[in-house]
Amino acid sequence: MKKQDCTKISRKEMAATLTLLQQKAIAAKLPVIVLFEGFSTAGKGAAISSLILNFDPRGFDVYTTRVPEKHEKRKPWLARFAQNMPAYGRFAIFDRAWYSGMTQIQHNIKKPGRWQSYLEDINTFERQLHDDGYLILKFFLRISKKEQEKRIKKLLSNKNTAWRVSQNDLKNLKHFKEIDMFYREMLAVTDRPYAKWHEIDAKSRKNVRYCVYNTVVYALEQALKEREVKKSSSESFVPQKPYINIRYRMNPTQKIKDADLTLHMEREQYDQQLRILQRKLSGLHNSIYRKNIPVILCFEGNDAAGKGGAIKRLARALDPRGYTVCPTGAPTPEERSHQFLWRFWNKIPKSGHITIFDRTWYGRVLVEHVESLTPKDRILQAYNEINEFEYMLHEWGALVLKFWLAIDKDEQLLRFEERQNIPEKQWKITDEDWRNREKWDAYAAAVDTMLEYTDSEFAPWTVVEANCKLHARIKVLDTVARALERVCF
Repeated sequence: MKKQDCTKISRKEMAATLTLLQQKAIAAKLPVIVLFEGFSTAGKGAAISSLILNFDPRGFDVYTTRVPEKHEKRKPWLARFAQNMPAYGRFAIFDRAWYSGMTQIQHNIKKPGRWQSYLEDINTFERQLHDDGYLILKFFLRISKKEQEKRIKKLLSNKNTAWRVSQNDLKNLKHFKEIDMFYREMLAVTDRPYAKWHEIDAKSRKNVRYCVYNTVVYALEQALKEREVKKSSSESFVPQKPYINIRYRMNPTQKIKDADLTLHMEREQYDQQLRILQRKLSGLHNSIYRKNIPVILCFEGNDAAGKGGAIKRLARALDPRGYTVCPTGAPTPEERSHQFLWRFWNKIPKSGHITIFDRTWYGRVLVEHVESLTPKDRILQAYNEINEFEYMLHEWGALVLKFWLAIDKDEQLLRFEERQNIPEKQWKITDEDWRNREKWDAYAAAVDTMLEYTDSEFAPWTVVEANCKLHARIKVLDTVARALERVCF
């Protein structure tokens, strides 16, 4: 980071260049995030207005970060920003962003060290976007206390502009030194090669405008050039194995072949256990609502393993006003035009509620891996990205449980044939199910790798022996009930 003085650049030339570069970015499907932070009255709004005048308005969105609303406070703090990430080829311009979003919830921080964790969340969030091809430009507009005081007085002197000065602005002016120290620490911790800060002396609005123009032009030119080089290159670095952050404590590795698929349960025992567990879960659902604990239940498994049946028995025990079931299919065109976790950020439950995912973000390292739908280097990065995502949910306070329902190949064949032969079940079987069966061994290997790298203490996997549907359903309900008891009492 260093202050920039760019007043010698031709505004007309830069404006024409920006207009052209936006069109090139759209054609190259380059997603761009431009965010502005800084002191009150530093001129963030004016800088944004000047910048977007050079762009086709159909290709960008502007977001203003305000104090989070009540319903937003019941979600992970980054969720409202993740939902606004631009699609590939679009620009998102933020008048304040997650940095101000972090300061707006500062008074709610109760855990020691959580402040540093918020900064780490930001670095993780920005790195994931960068790895997915996003260009991130961060501007910090700096003015002196004397200049800020002068601007506030000028705004207050006119009844048409006085409304722009809040009580918080006046309070911050009195604590300018402390706020300045906070900003400097924040900038130092979050200045990364993939998302560098560009600090601008904002005393001169002309200097701000030209510095922003120059920086955006240079960054767009470099990003587009790198895309062309990567596109024309036949070689790319592919890591040999996933990178897993050492701060994540992982569970001992499980293997699907070690699951005892002969486990069986009689109907009488099942009916008795089902009644007991559903009654218990009903009470526990009330407890997590009162305690504002969010719960995320993830179901994956072999085709026809019984995910739907297990979810149905689980849902019958819950208050329908307090849970949502989210079936996850192939991503839509809009979902494919974003980083792969984007569509799941949109479905995280609010505190006190339960979201049940019928298939999840693990499609990235299963279907997309086996079917070669995503480059290998991005698949290997995804294991860590998933752990990071789940860790943020855990730090937020969510209980995250993941189930893999396992059946053997012979049992799957029996269930496929049953579905095909019974009219009311035929909708459950597709040509894709039969095609996936031909890649049984490849999927089995992918599942073992998934368990090895994503079975964490904060988001554990439970392998459910599902050749016997009755046993599988009871094991799922019992596991959920035990976990809810641990967090509630």
